[in-house]
Amino acid sequence: MKITQGTFSFLPDLTAEQLTAQIRYALEQGWAIHIEYTSDPDPRNDYWDMWGAPLLDPHDPASIVAEINACCAANPNSYARVTAFDSTLKRNTKMSFLVNRPKE
Repeated sequence: MKITQGTFSFLPDLTAEQLTAQIRYALEQGWAIHIEYTSDPDPRNDYWDMWGAPLLDPHDPASIVAEINACCAANPNSYARVTAFDSTLKRNTKMSFLVNRPKE
């Protein structure tokens, strides 16, 4: 069963180019990036593990994609997601999508 959470949940998984484009868009908007992972993707599970600290002032999409890839490689049997939020408002998530799903 495919877990459907986040902005692009009903679309096919993003390609590397599409992922980079989404990260670039978030950076152009001035949004902070957050990478999380969990083995329990239940919608009521608000407590995903953080991968490093939130990236509050990143400028390079390639470095963020490298962090996403590192998270997915270190946690291959977990779900991983990227969340972008407006750090000036400190409350609204602007975009959130899965970037890794376990094989089974």
